[in-house]
Amino acid sequence: MKSGQGKHPNYVLFLTADATGVLPPVAHLTLNQAAYHFLSGYTSKLAGTERGIVEPKPTFSAFFGGPFMPLKSMVYLRLLRDYLKKHGTKVYLVNTGWISGGYGVGNRIPIKETRAIVSAILTGKIDEADCHHDRIFNLFVPYNVPGVNPEILSPINLWKDKEEYLKKASDLAKSFSENFKKFTGINEEIKNSGPKV
Repeated sequence: MKSGQGKHPNYVLFLTADATGVLPPVAHLTLNQAAYHFLSGYTSKLAGTERGIVEPKPTFSAFFGGPFMPLKSMVYLRLLRDYLKKHGTKVYLVNTGWISGGYGVGNRIPIKETRAIVSAILTGKIDEADCHHDRIFNLFVPYNVPGVNPEILSPINLWKDKEEYLKKASDLAKSFSENFKKFTGINEEIKNSGPKV
């Protein structure tokens, strides 16, 4: 009988929905950044996904599903790192949240743009893109992605009030930092791979 097991993935996508409107729609993650974001599990609770949620609420859930992970954090972190290294798997953070401002001010990232981002990742076309370093979030963000308006790739470009963007970005970076304090026994390379406060 033929096995139904697939091969190891070339790409892993961490999906987030940033309601603050400050994270880029896509970022390439190094091994240590992947570990940091896997542990952080940042997203926003959205209306319709949980009872009582009427406005998006930023939240952190380790491994993007903490309640369903019964083992200690280091077990899952070790597994992720080992498999990413062993198979040369690339990791991308894909944000389906807001641009041009946070919830109530900005707009959701168009699904057309998200589909183009995912397609560029899965076909390997995004690997050819030059990236810039986002100094606040410590992420490598592509300048261009086929089929995506390059303006949206750097969120600050779309905010009318750049100072407000910097404040909101700094606030979110601090939230990442505060959340990460709960993890113990994490090496410095991983700790230093998150947003800069």
